[in-house]
Amino acid sequence: MQNREQILAMLTTILVDEFEIEAEAITPEANLYEELDLDSIDAVDLVIKLQQLTGKKIQPDEFKSVRTVNDVVNAIEGLVKD
Repeated sequence: MQNREQILAMLTTILVDEFEIEAEAITPEANLYEELDLDSIDAVDLVIKLQQLTGKKIQPDEFKSVRTVNDVVNAIEGLVKD
């Protein structure tokens, strides 16, 4: 079972390694699109990476409302609990 800190660390690693985002910019409140400069294609790539890491299928609908790093953590936390 992963806790919020582990999920955030995993997400931070993905954002730094795959999307070349500065680690300092990744805070729970950071907006994925406005502050971290992700676009819709990046968001799809992020979902794929998260699916690979969690082994869980992520429904696109669950990610439509995701705007911040914290929203992603909440979505993943909900998935790994199931």
